[in-house]
Amino acid sequence: MDVAVFSTKPYDRRFLDAAVAGRHALTYIDARLDPTTAILAGKAQVVCAFVNDAVDTAALDVFAQLGVRLVVLRSAGFNNVDLAAAKRQGILVARVPAYSPEAVSEHAVALMLSLDRHIHRAYARVRDGNFALDGLLGFNLHGRTVGIVGTGRIGLGVARIMLGFGCKVLGYDVEPSPACEAMGVVYRPLQDLLATSDIISLHCPLTRETRHLIDAAAIGVMKRGVMLINTSRGAIIDTKAVAAGLKEGRIGHLGLDVYEEEEELFFEDKSDAVIRDDVFERLLMFSNVLVTGHQGFFTVEAMTAIAETTASNIDAFERTGRPVHEVL
Repeated sequence: MDVAVFSTKPYDRRFLDAAVAGRHALTYIDARLDPTTAILAGKAQVVCAFVNDAVDTAALDVFAQLGVRLVVLRSAGFNNVDLAAAKRQGILVARVPAYSPEAVSEHAVALMLSLDRHIHRAYARVRDGNFALDGLLGFNLHGRTVGIVGTGRIGLGVARIMLGFGCKVLGYDVEPSPACEAMGVVYRPLQDLLATSDIISLHCPLTRETRHLIDAAAIGVMKRGVMLINTSRGAIIDTKAVAAGLKEGRIGHLGLDVYEEEEELFFEDKSDAVIRDDVFERLLMFSNVLVTGHQGFFTVEAMTAIAETTASNIDAFERTGRPVHEVL
């Protein structure tokens, strides 16, 4: 089948080429998908989109005119797709429901450790010949209370690691995980978790209900000096409220691998450009903030799994008219 792959980088091509192994004709498009670039799909029957591509009504209208029949996502989340519009146009949508939850869970813990022990600041100091320890005082993770919001496969992975550190782990989810409970995770109402956790790690999907789940009111409930980690979706937190929480000292450490307005920033080299996002720039002014550019998924294992699942969705659609992991 002819497949138009948007938002591609050299690493995408490496893993997708290996997974597809010549079974389909892949056309790689560097541009991010939006209504103005959707026309680049050309004659493709399948469009492959990434996490920050805008698969909205306007883009889907273009796809319908071009004859696109399937959108395959190289991600687990699908909040960037207008599912109702896709259904109206008769375009199926598929995703990668799970690839390597360990990749993201390990990255979340890496952010915790880096912030706690000020690794990012120490690295910069040592390179400048400054070996002073002032301002680098951390704390032991052992004995701390870690709250995990969203206890799916990634949250489960974080729980397993933090229990290994000797932490008390609290969980919140609309559907508690028996696997988490069996390991010793104690489920609490969200307000209780926010009020009693030393570290809060977010792993819930972005939905209408979870958008700005962490807002000014939620931050006001948290322990003073709490560490907040977000490796799920940027809009889970109200970034302006979090910036205010940092300024007030309510939030003591902030680790982000996602950002509310990341579409115009992440996955691109902006080193020679002026960043015009004032909220993002304000975050970077805090020494107790560590931001990575949505790289939590970026391991060999995860990229291989994403590519193979994407290929299997296309294979199944060609054979049966339905992808393996259809979003219904």
